[in-house]
Amino acid sequence: MLVELRQAGSEALLDRLDLENAPQPGRWLETEEQSFLVLQRRHRYTLRNGRYEISSVALLVKPQIRPADAQRWRHGWVIGDPDCRFNARSPLLRCAVWPEGPCDNCTHRELR
Repeated sequence: MLVELRQAGSEALLDRLDLENAPQPGRWLETEEQSFLVLQRRHRYTLRNGRYEISSVALLVKPQIRPADAQRWRHGWVIGDPDCRFNARSPLLRCAVWPEGPCDNCTHRELR
């Protein structure tokens, strides 16, 4: 399937890839040269024989290297410790108290 990588905000075309499964928002996509965080996914359809079929997918991405402490949690990715009370449970933000991290050295760390 044709997947277009577009810059989030400006929607400038960054690259076109042929992928079997396009990643969902909140996940990282790593190519040979770069790493991207997928923020939004848009489907494009064509009408063939009276039925709509998916023809391509446009991913709005942000160039970003996956942090070392990012981990899979439930249905997506989380930066830091998801069991901490202050963790945002998001691939974009670690926590409200100490967003730069890492969680290991945080004095405010406590379980939910």
